[in-house]
Amino acid sequence: MAQIISIGSGRLIDLLKTRMGRELKLFKDDGFKVDLEESPAGQFTFLAFRVSEGGASSSTLEEAQNIFKHYLADSISDIILNHWEDILLKDIIRENYYYFEEDDKELIYHYALQHINREGQNSRDTLYWLRRKSRILEKLLDFLQNNNRIIIEGFIRFRLKEYIGELKEAADRAVDDFLIEREYREFIHLLKYFVEIQESKIDSVHVLIRGGGVFKLFDDSMEPVRSYYLEGYIVDLTDNEINYEDLLISALITIAPKEITLHYKNKNSFSAPLDTIKNVFTGRVKECRGCKLCASTH
Repeated sequence: MAQIISIGSGRLIDLLKTRMGRELKLFKDDGFKVDLEESPAGQFTFLAFRVSEGGASSSTLEEAQNIFKHYLADSISDIILNHWEDILLKDIIRENYYYFEEDDKELIYHYALQHINREGQNSRDTLYWLRRKSRILEKLLDFLQNNNRIIIEGFIRFRLKEYIGELKEAADRAVDDFLIEREYREFIHLLKYFVEIQESKIDSVHVLIRGGGVFKLFDDSMEPVRSYYLEGYIVDLTDNEINYEDLLISALITIAPKEITLHYKNKNSFSAPLDTIKNVFTGRVKECRGCKLCASTH
């Protein structure tokens, strides 16, 4: 006896229909017979699939129906992760963080995508995506084992609570990222202001960056920057190395050089302070990694 398996949704039904059209072709190529009927029902549209005997496959009707449910579950899980997820994330951000401006919500959304590894392309991200799909696929197969009718919105809401929880956690972490980034931008803006109003005490400064976060400052004659340029500082830069990133930035702001040349061997260990220096001293920063001073960073 033929069995009808139906999917209902108020969103993305055309996408689901297109995806299932490709799956039906594969299913029929395997020798099974499936008929599709589309019908509206209030705010939902249902796709009814009738799996019946009459194909060339040697499988029983029950086996054919179970195989079709795997096709269906695989399609739905892909659509949830690749398309519904965007809708769900934006809904979560809109409902829980309604007080942010629209542009800010968009930034939070992109931060959230990073937390669920949607914007990366490496193998680790792919494995994470596959694990998430596997959990959703398992829930779908379990549901379809005992049900021939599924409404995607209801399934997500009541059967994927753990998944929704992950998206909410990603949104929360994204808001933290956004606030930290906004605070950083405001901090940079303030430092830029200090630099603009400060009179330059020296035209050119060379910043030597050594391993372990150690910095030294030299003037254009490659002599250590003298302490009288840094009134109020307790550190004598002729005899001491600066071991604190914030102190380096503060020292540069104090002397406000017209030009800064950075000397380093490996940027990865110092990317944060270097980016801060470049952002604060816009247009004044050069990088050099090929002189004698650079060689001394070993």
